[in-house]
Amino acid sequence: MVVDPEHAPVNGRNRSPRPHASHREVADELRRRIRSGQLRAGQRMPTQAKLADEFGVERAAVRQALRILQSERLLVNMSKGSPATVADQPEKALTGPEARPQPTTVALGARITEAFAAPHVEIDALCLTSISLTLAMGEPLRQIHAGRIKPAKVDVRVLLPSSDIDLAFPAPVDASSDGRLQRNWLANRNAQGQVLRHNLLALRSTHGIDVNVTFRALPFTPPVKLYLLNGAEALFAYYTLIKREEEIDHVHLEMYDVQGTQSMLFPFTQGAGLRDTTFVEQSHLWFNALWETISSELVLTS
Repeated sequence: MVVDPEHAPVNGRNRSPRPHASHREVADELRRRIRSGQLRAGQRMPTQAKLADEFGVERAAVRQALRILQSERLLVNMSKGSPATVADQPEKALTGPEARPQPTTVALGARITEAFAAPHVEIDALCLTSISLTLAMGEPLRQIHAGRIKPAKVDVRVLLPSSDIDLAFPAPVDASSDGRLQRNWLANRNAQGQVLRHNLLALRSTHGIDVNVTFRALPFTPPVKLYLLNGAEALFAYYTLIKREEEIDHVHLEMYDVQGTQSMLFPFTQGAGLRDTTFVEQSHLWFNALWETISSELVLTS
């Protein structure tokens, strides 16, 4: 059989010198080939069978690696019938730990989807509300319901501000406000948390996945947001205050608030260098310290 050179192993070998590679290692190597130009824009990828043979892995690991690259917008036209294609402008895609920071709405969904490719999904989040996290869960939930992925276990821990504190933000410009702004935030915090919990716990009955979702309350308003994924990645963003107006209960209020969904996420990946590795490790220590010391039980009711 004549092998199409476009689908031949780029390095000229039939098998990687590193057998038993993980799906992340496969994704890292393919990402490197795309970024270096070895796999060109518009070029079709080798078949999953050829990639599995080259890297010495099962096809399931190749599929997970390709999904990662698709979520980073490096690959397009993925289907069961034919190999994927390298994106037309891969240099502008979300390309792993060296990617430029992206707004939460752009970056978080892809990272969460990648995390759900693992057998045991572990997600820790510290945020003002869980709106961004709830939105980001949409794609992996769709893939689970479509039968493309099925983790065995999902553990999610979320730290949110307590309802018993005076929030630093959102805060009314007029200090004499009657508290409706805090009540509005509290309703949003509870509603988003309940949706997140419901959607994840439903996986128990629909797909037999072991799911645990736990919320705890912080005695302060977090000035940053942090997402920790599978012990391997930390996504960090600042909450930047702006002055804006909103109608709440038929009253126009001026407030100092943040747009968390637009906060720029900075990715740090375990093993991507001393700085990244240290940041991930210290972020886990910090999160666990808050969880185990000054946080308290959080009930998602008004």
